[in-house]
Parts: sequence; structure tokens; C-alpha cells
Amino acid sequence: MVRRNPERRGLEPGAQVFVVIALAALSLVVHLCSAALAAWRYLWPGRERVGARPFVSIIRPVCGLDRYDAETLRSTFTLDWPDYEILFCAARADDAAVPLVQRLIAEFPARRARLLIGEDRISGNPKLNNVAKGWRESRGEIVAMIDSNVLLPPDYLSQVMARFQGDTGLVSSPPAGIRGEGMAGALECAFLNGMQARWQLAADQLGLGFAQGKNLVWRRAVLDRAGGPAALGHDLAEDVASTKAVRAQGLRVRLARRAFVQPIGPRHFRAVWDRQLRWSRVRRAGFPGLFLAEALVGPVPPVLALAFTAPGLILPFLLLWYGAEWLLCRIAGWPAGGRDLAAMGLRDLLLQPLWCATWLRRGFEWRGTAMDAVK
Repeated sequence: MVRRNPERRGLEPGAQVFVVIALAALSLVVHLCSAALAAWRYLWPGRERVGARPFVSIIRPVCGLDRYDAETLRSTFTLDWPDYEILFCAARADDAAVPLVQRLIAEFPARRARLLIGEDRISGNPKLNNVAKGWRESRGEIVAMIDSNVLLPPDYLSQVMARFQGDTGLVSSPPAGIRGEGMAGALECAFLNGMQARWQLAADQLGLGFAQGKNLVWRRAVLDRAGGPAALGHDLAEDVASTKAVRAQGLRVRLARRAFVQPIGPRHFRAVWDRQLRWSRVRRAGFPGLFLAEALVGPVPPVLALAFTAPGLILPFLLLWYGAEWLLCRIAGWPAGGRDLAAMGLRDLLLQPLWCATWLRRGFEWRGTAMDAVK
């Protein structure tokens, strides 16, 4: 008869090491696959072709004046598309961006462009209140809502329209950060590029696309059926509400093959933290099940586990992890210098503290407005 030792608990030390290594390997494989899926979109652009070239309405809300606004807003006028209109939206006539918009409209008299002033209180989201008049005045069957800090390439509309298929309700794109100044600027780019854009492009490559609020290119009928821009105020952010509105109609959100860029410039560390915390609370409120899994995102949890069981594997693990992200950034044309690598590491050290801080309260304040999800 074999006697069992009642004091023996849990796995044997060898089994513990095996489990830790297996979980670390799984985390690394997921990371490598997501980087490969995102890189694939840059290496092989796809076979989509633009069919009909419909009249398009572009809505660009402005609020205040940022460093690169003259460049990003001017890019709206130089698109290679036969016929489109531009509707700039400002909540107030004394907004600092209004004189710039007026100069740009005068600079390109051949373009169909207007500046709309005023605010419709359709939600607790100031951005939606600003763009509502643009939606009402727009005439296109395709309507693009584009944040003022996104730099549009000349073939922007061609890239977007190539992604519309029969079951597409909305085409979106994450921003890719460029021209980050200082370590805080590089940190902002690291969050946007190797983290958020990587996950979003990889998800779309698997047919699981979801919206990002900086680029929302709608079939007008789809948003009208959902209730118009006011319906996008039912969540903390319009990108979450947009994804839900499209999927509720049995349609899909698709992403442009490549992320459109956003010049970053100088940043303060507190501003980067606050922005990431705001987006984290948006994800927690919009997709709580998925947000729970974010506690394990990044290399820190597997590295800590390896430190207690197989420390010799930490260096090769990190070399593979950051090597894959660096290669993705090189392929995509995103910042990938020494400072950017350091920013990637700093970003990953902040992921779990951000996740924990998200639970301290719901909602956030954005541009002086307290925002929370509609109950």
C-alpha cells in the first residue's frame, strides 16, 4: 500500500517550472503573432480595389489649437478624390482654431469647405455635440468623422473606401504616433504604436475589427438606423458605441490596411498617464470582460514568474519580445530608435499600475466635462 503524504500540497517544483515556462511561452507566442499579423498588413497591402467613388462628406471637429493643426487640417484639402466636401465644426466662434480654418478655406477656394459654429446638446460628450451639426449638414452617403490631429495622406479616401464590402458598416483606423519629442513623447508613441495599433490591426486581420474614435468613416444609413450621432453618447467614448452600433446590425467594423499617423510633438508624463487612464476606463466600461484580461497584458507578469522559477530565460524572452515589436515598428515606419525601445519598456512597466488605477473610479473629466457611461 502506498501512503500519501498529507503535508504535500500543490505541484512538484519541476512541474511548477514547466507550468511557468509554458505560460510565459504562450504569452510570448501571442505577442509574436500579433506583431506578425500587424506587420503583414504593411508587407502585403492586400488586393482590395476601389470600385465606385461616391461623394464623401468629411467632418473635422476642432477645439483649441495644437502644434501641428495647420499641417493636419491642411491635409484635408489635398486628397486625391474626385468629389468631397469638408465640414469643419467648432463649438464657439472664438475658438482658437477658427482663424486657422478660415485661412485654409480661403487658401483652397476650389474645395467645397465650410466652417460650422455651434453646439447641439445631444449627449454628455463634447465632441459629439460639436460634430452633430456637421452630420446634419453633410450630404454624402459616406461620412468620415476625423479628429483634427490626424494627418491624412493624399490617398486617404482610396485606402478607406477599398475596405468597404457588402457587410461593412464602418471603416476605422488607429492612430500611429510620429515625431514624439523627449521621453514622454516617445512614451506616447509607444502606447499608440507597438501596443494599441498592434492589437487593433492584428484583431482586424482576424476579422475582429473594432472602431477607434480618431477615424470613423460611416455608411450614413448605418449610423442613422442606430440613432445618429446621439446614439454614440451611450458609452464613455464614441469608438465603443460605434463598434456596438455596427455589430448590433449584423455588420462589421473594418480597419484601413495601415494606420494613419498623428504627429505627437512634446508631451508631459502626467498628460500621457491621464490619457492612458482615460482610455483604460473607456475599455473597462465598454468591454468589461475583455478588460479583466488586460491585467496579464505585457511582459511584466511572465518575467516576474520566470524570475522565481527560470531566471536564465528572462533575457532571451525579452530579446524576442522587444525584437518583434522593434521589427514591426521598422516595417510600419513607426519610431524605432534607442529612445523608443526604452519607451517601450517604460510603457510596459506602467500597464499593471494603469489597470489597477482604472478601478479606483468610473468615468473621467475630458476638456472640462465630467463624463460617464449612460446607465
